[in-house]
Amino acid sequence: MRRLLALVTAGLALGGCAFGGSQPGQRPDPTAQAMQTEVASIAQAQTLATSTTHTPRPTDPTLPPVPHQPTIAPDLTDALVSQERLLVELYRQASPAVVSIDVLGALPADHPDVPGLPDSARGQGSGFLYDDQGHIVTNNHVVESATQLQVRWSDGTTVMADLVGTDPDSDLAVIKVRALPPGVAPLPLGDSRAVAVGQTAIAIGSPFGEQNTLTVGVVSGMGRTLRGPTRSFGTYSIPNIIQTDAAINPGNSGGPLLNIHGEVIGVNTAIAVSQGSGSFEGVGYAVPASAVARVIPALISQGRYDHPWMGIGMFPIDTLLAEQLGLSVGQGVLVTEVRPNSPAARAGLQAGQGEQQVNGVPVPTGGDIIVAIDGQPVADSDQLIGLLELNHAVGDTITLSLTRAGGAAEDVRLTLEARP
Repeated sequence: MRRLLALVTAGLALGGCAFGGSQPGQRPDPTAQAMQTEVASIAQAQTLATSTTHTPRPTDPTLPPVPHQPTIAPDLTDALVSQERLLVELYRQASPAVVSIDVLGALPADHPDVPGLPDSARGQGSGFLYDDQGHIVTNNHVVESATQLQVRWSDGTTVMADLVGTDPDSDLAVIKVRALPPGVAPLPLGDSRAVAVGQTAIAIGSPFGEQNTLTVGVVSGMGRTLRGPTRSFGTYSIPNIIQTDAAINPGNSGGPLLNIHGEVIGVNTAIAVSQGSGSFEGVGYAVPASAVARVIPALISQGRYDHPWMGIGMFPIDTLLAEQLGLSVGQGVLVTEVRPNSPAARAGLQAGQGEQQVNGVPVPTGGDIIVAIDGQPVADSDQLIGLLELNHAVGDTITLSLTRAGGAAEDVRLTLEARP
């Protein structure tokens, strides 16, 4: 029976082979004959099905001629045709400067042991040519664990790259190649301060490794804040983030977000995903070009960038909280901590010493409230950090408008130092 099953299996796998028959002197096996009959019936039915063709019957009526649907009138499509031409030309010009970055790097030290997992792991991201010296801008999180970096250009050529500098606090990094393909030119930086909600936003990158993919959307929000790296005494934020609905997916990180002039207005860095599923929610985030203009030259020249630092912990105040705490101002930033030997300590800022429960949450009370910086009102801590990053550098002296405990108003001068 084993020999018979083997023969039957071979017949089904090969399709056109016949089953082996009985040897002389042996009685036919009824099971084998039944299976041969079944297979023969199936083969005959398939032959009939594939050889049968439809021929029109003489009685079939001839249908009346129907013209094709008319094309849309040019006066209705001219605007879209112009937009298409713009996007085609923008991609033609910008795409050669956008690269895919292949990352070979060791797994994090705290990664659990996984049987069969190789000692190194591959990653992939995007980047763009920043200058004619081979410097390429990407995200810090793309290259932070890299031991080797390979740049893949739009024409398919590849070249190894060296890491020049990284800045986790802005999620920006620079790598460098030693040669450029012929005709490739760096992308110009735009003015992200002039970007407005509603403007067209074009992302080029390598989502899921699909190199130089273009997606189009709009700038859907400004002044967003992303969670940054954590230090021993707190977590920093990445301010002034641009929000877009242009499709951004894993692999787009480090690629440019462009305006319709082909200028870089941001570096795509993150996407919003639904909890538990990891599915894209149609919201992407980009580090603004204003941060690129500040951070990248320092990374090229020094390998790092020093962010301005005051040395305080903060808690935002709104009208409802002010009413619950009995404060004299309806918006601002409550100072909850002053770091020892920090600029804030030297300027005499005072942190709250008391505590009050608000909706079950302990809120420090009795500290200074920052209501403005250099005369510009401050609504919350994200805005304060954004103003520092956008307008100031280490060594600058700023004026903080404070409301002290008890309601007294006072201006304090503070000299910014480098973030530790």
